[in-house]
Amino acid sequence: MRGFLAYSTGVACTAALVLPLSLSSGAHAAPPQVPDVPGSTQSLPLEVIGPRATDGPLGRAAEQGLTEREVRPFSLVGVVWDDVDAELHGAVQVRTRALGSAQWSGWQDLETHNEEHRADRGTEESDSGKVRGSTAPLWVGESDGVEVRVKGGRAERAPLPKGLRLELVDPGAAPEPAGGREPGVANRTVADAPEGEPEGPDVLPALSEEEPEEPEEPDVLPALSEEETKAQAAVPQTAEKPYIGPRPSIITRKGWGADESLREKEFAYTTTVKAAFVHHTATGNSYTCAQAPSVLRSIYRYHVVSSGWRDIGYNFAIDKCGNIYEGRAGGVDKAVLGAHTLGFNTDSMGIAVLGTYSLSTPPAAAVTAIAKLTAWKLGLFGADPSGKVVLTSGGSGKYAKGVKVSFNVISGHRDGYITECPGARLYSKLGTVRSAAAAYQGRG
Repeated sequence: MRGFLAYSTGVACTAALVLPLSLSSGAHAAPPQVPDVPGSTQSLPLEVIGPRATDGPLGRAAEQGLTEREVRPFSLVGVVWDDVDAELHGAVQVRTRALGSAQWSGWQDLETHNEEHRADRGTEESDSGKVRGSTAPLWVGESDGVEVRVKGGRAERAPLPKGLRLELVDPGAAPEPAGGREPGVANRTVADAPEGEPEGPDVLPALSEEEPEEPEEPDVLPALSEEETKAQAAVPQTAEKPYIGPRPSIITRKGWGADESLREKEFAYTTTVKAAFVHHTATGNSYTCAQAPSVLRSIYRYHVVSSGWRDIGYNFAIDKCGNIYEGRAGGVDKAVLGAHTLGFNTDSMGIAVLGTYSLSTPPAAAVTAIAKLTAWKLGLFGADPSGKVVLTSGGSGKYAKGVKVSFNVISGHRDGYITECPGARLYSKLGTVRSAAAAYQGRG
């Protein structure tokens, strides 16, 4: 077995849905050395491979990879590189060996054009110096063998990015369910931003050890009736009829086992939520619904540990069975600033359906879940799912910074960036989502 770097962190027992966790003394201590702590990332530098590695027109960078080898168990794989602004022109393929067997998969492609899933340029997260370029990750299930090859595209005649590394993510064990405890409501309602508040995200400071903690977060926020939803949203009795869909059941970060020690301790907010961008994770469709929390923990770890983000990029995730999961921390009913649609993260939210829906039709349960989630969350901020909205670009591959763009309130990622996401089959369902979401809000 070749040597590798490993990052390991245990799964946190408790989490805070709205307020940040306290920082303990020794925050800069070295990571734990215990090898069997649940959840880990193996980071392996790629090597120049192939007989034409030194004499091709693209030089030594024409092909890199790792030959077939045994590694510690992992379930998700991706490739990262040093410069977040460098593009990988070419193809990335992996093959893996199922855990404890001699069975190897065929070669599988990783989506290389992943630059559009990130924080907006000029934000604190984007300019942190920690962010790396990356492919989309791929869920392969429990594996203990891997081979990878990265080939430069001769059409572009561009060298491969520097610092290519293979990231192998073990999501760790699933959290134990809360034994018989009835889920409660831990999130707070949205408060209007004060007049004159500057545009862009607000950041809440971490609490000191002396400041009070929030009640323990439940694993699942239960679905609410229309009346309960409006009561929790603190809608004035004298107001005109509010168009807010009933809150659907949401599996919290604690419920899917997020390790809260990985992410930044402060929360970043935007002013409001005017639009929802729908994505697919491009991680493949081989997972079962029982494995969805593991897929989500893997994506979270890949975004933070491997790609250098402050937290998972999406605000919400949905699995093929229609289960809804809390994504980026900060409060499910808050305007949390995500990193999902480059140029348009401000005043929007990102919803990712776990899987790849370019050629596969998304399950009806997932499409319905998008409609229910958007009817509720957009309704909290007064947005009509069947309407239009104008957003100002922060700079993307499709629209220059400062350009005002008209979107459907519920749009696909490809509407804001030149990308395949959310896949043609899922994108074709967004008209159905808009109509259903408006109906859930009670619009005629």
